[in-house]
Amino acid sequence: MLLAEDDRAIRHALERALSLEGYEVTAVADGVEALAQAHKTPPDVLVLDVMMPGIDGLQVCRVLRAEGDRTPILMLTALVETADRIAGLDAGADDYVVKPFDVEEVFARLRALLRRTSPVPAGGGAGPGADAGRDAQVSDRQVEAAGIRMDLQARRAWRGRRELELTRTEFELLELLVRNAGIVLDHSTIYDRIWGYDFGPGSKNLAVYVGYLRRKLDEPGAPQLIHTVRGVGYVLRED
Repeated sequence: MLLAEDDRAIRHALERALSLEGYEVTAVADGVEALAQAHKTPPDVLVLDVMMPGIDGLQVCRVLRAEGDRTPILMLTALVETADRIAGLDAGADDYVVKPFDVEEVFARLRALLRRTSPVPAGGGAGPGADAGRDAQVSDRQVEAAGIRMDLQARRAWRGRRELELTRTEFELLELLVRNAGIVLDHSTIYDRIWGYDFGPGSKNLAVYVGYLRRKLDEPGAPQLIHTVRGVGYVLRED
């Protein structure tokens, strides 16, 4: 694991906590060091602070993604506005934790990221949402519903003829919704399937990802595909 955090106290505390949890941690103090270390010894996962001098965490993320590096990235941010979180997702991050954070939440999110990047056996039941919705067409390689087509092995997705540029988390969230097209999925189910952990009613994590996924799916004049069922969750359907 590569940890980049410019605040020395936070860096040392998090490095120690992660080491005690069993992670092999390389800790650096800025984005320049983070990129150098990532190129020298590619890590299994990166934990990047957003606000660092020189090259910040968002820039590190953009550079790695532009190079084709798909290593899972967890962002640490003191920014709490939705637009700031979206900026991290847009840069290619897979998840984020808002400061001040509980170290157990960091552990849970890291476990979920690493679990999602572990090899899984081929087959329709291997991915999120193994129970296919009544409107979804599912095969070992593809799922399709509501005008969305997904190639699970190539990890590519299209709405009609337009290919969607999705992060790993966005892809898995869309896959879950497509597999269960027409079925309302509650918040707890989605958290469990995608993150492996329910972060509770106060978390806005899911709402941010759904909002960002909607922006990538929506087209002028076309029906909205992801619908909010207030107090329950979300459903994918063409209205």
